[in-house]
Amino acid sequence: MSERDKTHLFDNPRNVRRLIHALYGLCGLTLVLDFVVHRHVDHPWEAAWGFYSIYGFVACVLLVLVAKEMRKVIMRKEDYYDE
Repeated sequence: MSERDKTHLFDNPRNVRRLIHALYGLCGLTLVLDFVVHRHVDHPWEAAWGFYSIYGFVACVLLVLVAKEMRKVIMRKEDYYDE
């Protein structure tokens, strides 16, 4: 059996679907635990419901937007090393 014929775990769409459902379940579980678990916060806005999930989402969106703008500045031509 060659390396090309070898199947990997996520080659099967059913396994990918299972992983996505597991991640959805974990996200739902953490939101439910936000009501149950007492957090020791340093700032009053951290006590807001869903603060960390909203904060994480906004941070990821900002990272993507900043990276897209940085790409315009940092990116080199395709034939940069051929010159």
